[in-house]
Amino acid sequence: ATIAHALEKTKYEDSDIKWKELDPKYHFSCQFIADTISMNAADFIIASTYQEIAGSKERPGQYESHAAFTLPGLCRVVSGINVYDPKFNIAAPGADQSVYFPYTETGKRFTSFHPAIEELLYSKVDNDEHIGYLADRKKPIIFSMARLDTVKNLTGLTEWYGKNKRLRSLVNLVIVGAFFNPSKSKDREEMAEIKKMHALIEKYQLKGQIRWIAAQTDRNRNGELYRCIADTKGAFVQPALYEAFGLTVIEAMNCGLPTFATNQGGPAEIIVDGVSGFHINPTNGDESSNKIADFFEKCKTNPAYWNQFSADGLKRINEW
Repeated sequence: ATIAHALEKTKYEDSDIKWKELDPKYHFSCQFIADTISMNAADFIIASTYQEIAGSKERPGQYESHAAFTLPGLCRVVSGINVYDPKFNIAAPGADQSVYFPYTETGKRFTSFHPAIEELLYSKVDNDEHIGYLADRKKPIIFSMARLDTVKNLTGLTEWYGKNKRLRSLVNLVIVGAFFNPSKSKDREEMAEIKKMHALIEKYQLKGQIRWIAAQTDRNRNGELYRCIADTKGAFVQPALYEAFGLTVIEAMNCGLPTFATNQGGPAEIIVDGVSGFHINPTNGDESSNKIADFFEKCKTNPAYWNQFSADGLKRINEW
């Protein structure tokens, strides 16, 4: 069997046409051919969403992108995969309901984590777990948690926030991912993104408005972290350039946190735009940041608006 989540071809724009340029770093010439061979040899293929198989009108699916492509100067694939083959199966993952449950279920909440989460979000001390601080604790928090790589686009979100004065006046930003010292990473792309994050914080003078938290591995505490963000009447933002499924989207919505997620990939299936959350265009930062700002401006004048998206996000997850 093969699983689509490992496929890289749609995650990097024009990666087939630009394979020579990217090959020293990513070895795409080998990877794309190996992926095509393996998916044809497999008897059973598991995908988490339809988007992974056949994509959308705007973007091919991860498997569909292997149906026909060219690596200039190397080879041309004319019939790489049949996406209508019955060996394709969709098995959507979900979130553990004992960990990711609505913030309103106060009797179930992991209150023993609250002092640690208070420290994590609001301490003004820089250490190996968190840097930066939030000067105005009354503001809602927009929150994102992912690997710190190009595709996950956490630095993109930080730049959107830095550029948008209206958004900065409305909310604080909390980023969870990676390390703060690039020398601690063994991944070249992550090292570059760490350096970029530091540069953006300085460029847009974000101190007092951003909290950068190192990668977190305690699932139970992470579940309560989502709920603590919901307590601030904040939102979760998933800004990836491409996201095959979007497990953090499921987790956030399960906790009752209004969610903005990329329109490229699985989250476009999970969220009904403007009903149970919002789609954002990861390649248009101005549009995306203004969409988030519009939401919080409406919430400021009408608190029921936030409650509506919190409840409708939960409803969508239960239906989905």
